[in-house]
Amino acid sequence: MNVLSLFDGISCGQIALERCGINYENYFASEIDKYAIQATQSNYPNTTQLGDITNLKTSDLPKIDIVFGGSPCQSFSNLGNGKGFDGKSGLFWEFVRVLNELKERNPNVLFLLENVKMKKEWQNIISEALGVKPIEINSRLVSAQNRPRLYWTNIPNITQPKDKKLKLKDVLEKKVDNKFYLSEAAVTRITGSKFGREFATIDTEKTRTLTAGYYKIPSDGAYFSEGERKRKYTPKEFERLQTLPEDYTKGLSNSQRYKTIGNGWTVDVISHIFSHIPTKVIV
Repeated sequence: MNVLSLFDGISCGQIALERCGINYENYFASEIDKYAIQATQSNYPNTTQLGDITNLKTSDLPKIDIVFGGSPCQSFSNLGNGKGFDGKSGLFWEFVRVLNELKERNPNVLFLLENVKMKKEWQNIISEALGVKPIEINSRLVSAQNRPRLYWTNIPNITQPKDKKLKLKDVLEKKVDNKFYLSEAAVTRITGSKFGREFATIDTEKTRTLTAGYYKIPSDGAYFSEGERKRKYTPKEFERLQTLPEDYTKGLSNSQRYKTIGNGWTVDVISHIFSHIPTKVIV
């Protein structure tokens, strides 16, 4: 079986396949972020990196059985510039191009596209282009992170994952460096920003959606109270919130760990979807 991932950063899809016990002969990845590529190659050195999707020639590839990706969400997101297909999110059409070319050689190719919740008009355009309606799954079911996402796929019979009822306390490290605790000035900036909110309570809550800009304060409201003190998540906790393997992004700077993890997928959601791949495809 041959697999092609598009815009999948640190290769969360590859981890998901592994968790499902799905073997493959070749894994091709189209990615341009050098730090994401570094993380992938550190963990999966046999990955064949193809570079920029706009330069990808499917004629150079063998028959592909599964293609998946998360096209850029910046222009679709409520936190983005609102340009929709006229912004970075327009790279969705490259996903469509590649998928249609792959179908010419394999009409039964399976596909999965992930993106944020968005305006209904944009959602409908994507659904029409792919020929399927999206399934909404919130990562809160399998993690301690509230992360609603849309998944367009022709993998059959997708259900909602079982709720693991995880809370923030379940992913926190027992001892962390003082640099992760916030100064009074930082707390003031965060509560006074456009993301301002009360700090999460670890015993009863889940975190807000993780973002690639977490290394900046106050980039978002994903901070919490630990006793009398407030702090941010460590990179290892960030990995746990995305259900990544422990220290998967180790070797990158903390800033790049936050960026690449925030841009990634919640692995256990993807593995749940992949668990529905028909046996005949993976044999």
